[in-house]
Amino acid sequence: MDHRDKGILEDLEKAGKVLVGIGAEWKAEREPEIFKAYEALAGLLEGKDYFVVTTNTDALIYESSLNPDRIVAPCGNETWRQCSKACTKDIWEPGEIPDDICPHCGAPLTGNTREAGTYIEEGYLPQWQKYTRWLSMTMNRELLVLELGEGFKVPTVIRWPFEKTVFFNQKSRMYRVHETLSQVTEEIKERAVSVRENSVQWIRKLEK
Repeated sequence: MDHRDKGILEDLEKAGKVLVGIGAEWKAEREPEIFKAYEALAGLLEGKDYFVVTTNTDALIYESSLNPDRIVAPCGNETWRQCSKACTKDIWEPGEIPDDICPHCGAPLTGNTREAGTYIEEGYLPQWQKYTRWLSMTMNRELLVLELGEGFKVPTVIRWPFEKTVFFNQKSRMYRVHETLSQVTEEIKERAVSVRENSVQWIRKLEK
């Protein structure tokens, strides 16, 4: 373990609050490895006041030991189903509609994600409101920001807002971990660490 890895553990120990962003490096194509990384992350966050924002839609994070009340997935959840024509705001749990046909209009159901032609956002909004309330309580508090594997596909969800949070909160510290896109901006470089590694493997190294 190098000095940078020791630094994150020290920062985690003293942080009052921890904000985590999970990006595309954590997609479930390599499910066993990714699940182990989620469990490692859960161990690191144990006892901490944290919130996790993920742009992944595979819902694997909800099978981990992380608290679902502390997770928001604004890009949606492909295991939830919605009408492909968005004739209704209803969202169904997996298997709730066995034939996968909308009971209101007869159109096929599709995953409740931003990839749907008409994304029904009501599915994530209650958690998003909870997240924004939590985030408002981090100002001028010791905040550790961990951005793990997020690129530029949807930078308005994690990447840019996290930079803004760190810029305004002078008591915050950030680790941006990505295999190729770990650069930090000039405005926050004094309190941000760029880690050019695969974020899944990096978290596994820190496992308790």
